[in-house]
Amino acid sequence: MSLTIVGTVAFDELITPFGQSGKIIGGSATYASLSASNLFSDISIVSIIGADFPEKKLEYMRSKGINTDGIKRVEDGKTFFWKGEYHNDMNSRDTLITELNVLESFDPELPEKARESEYLMLGNLTPAVQMKVLRQMKKRPKLVIMDTMNFWMDIAMPELKEVLKEVDLLTINDEEARQLSGEYSLVKAAKKIFEMGPKYLVIKKGEHGALLFHGSKLFYAPALPLEEVFDPTGAGDTFAGGFIGHICASDEISFDSMKRAIIYGSALASFCVEKFGTTKLLEIDRAELHKRVMRFIELTQFDMKLN
Repeated sequence: MSLTIVGTVAFDELITPFGQSGKIIGGSATYASLSASNLFSDISIVSIIGADFPEKKLEYMRSKGINTDGIKRVEDGKTFFWKGEYHNDMNSRDTLITELNVLESFDPELPEKARESEYLMLGNLTPAVQMKVLRQMKKRPKLVIMDTMNFWMDIAMPELKEVLKEVDLLTINDEEARQLSGEYSLVKAAKKIFEMGPKYLVIKKGEHGALLFHGSKLFYAPALPLEEVFDPTGAGDTFAGGFIGHICASDEISFDSMKRAIIYGSALASFCVEKFGTTKLLEIDRAELHKRVMRFIELTQFDMKLN
C-alpha cells in the first residue's frame, strides 16, 4: 500500500500564553505526513518550498519513510510563512503575518510513484489545485480524503463542489460543515454533504472531539482531556494524518476501520498540542502511542445494565 499527501510545507511562528516558538517548520502536509508515519511507512509528499527551507528537515522526513521527491524547491523564492498569536483560551487566534511566497504559484506535478498511490490525501489547498492532483492519478485511488475550509466556500464554491464529486471522505470542522450545507444541525448537514459526493464525513470539533458519518451511521469520539494545551497549531492536520495512516496500515475501508482511525488520529493530535509545532510528533514511539490509544479506550468504555 502507498499514500500520497498533497499540502503545504511551511514556516510558522507562534505566540501562545506559554511563550514564543520563533520560526519553526509547519504546514498541513508536514503535520499530516509526520503523523501518518507513526503508523505507516510508504508515504509520498507533494508540496513546494523555497531556497530557505533546510535540507536536513527533508532528510529527517525521508528517515521516517516519507518520499520527498514531490516537494519542489524554488531556488529564487521563499517558503510559505504564517505567524499567529493564540488567545488565553487557546481556541481562538489572530493571524499576524501571512506570506504566500512560492505557494502562490504552486502548480503540483506528481512524481511517478505518487501517481500510483492507492490512497490520496488532498490537503487544504485551492479546489483547482486539488482537482489537478486528482487528474494526475494513474488510477482511481482506493480512498480519496480531502480537507477544505470556509475561505474556499466563500470564493470558489462551484469549483469546490466539482472536487467533492471525486472525493470519498471529507474532513471539516463544525462551522465549515454548517456553511457548506446550509444546515445548522450537523446530522442534517451530513445528509446534504453526502449528496455532493463524499461517502464518509468527519466533522472535527476541536477540544470536543470528532464525529464520523456514513449513511445513517454515526460515531462520536471525544478529545482526550489534557492538563495543558501548549500549541494547537496543526492538530487538525495531525488528526487527519493519523486517520489515513491507520486506514493505510490496515488496508481496510469500512465504518469500523474508520472508527478505529478516528481514535488513532485523536491520540496523535493529543500529542501534537503538548509542544510547539511538530516537536512532539518527532519524539513519540509506537509504545507511547499505544498507551495513549488505551487511554481513549478507557475513557469511552463502560459496562451498563438496563433497569
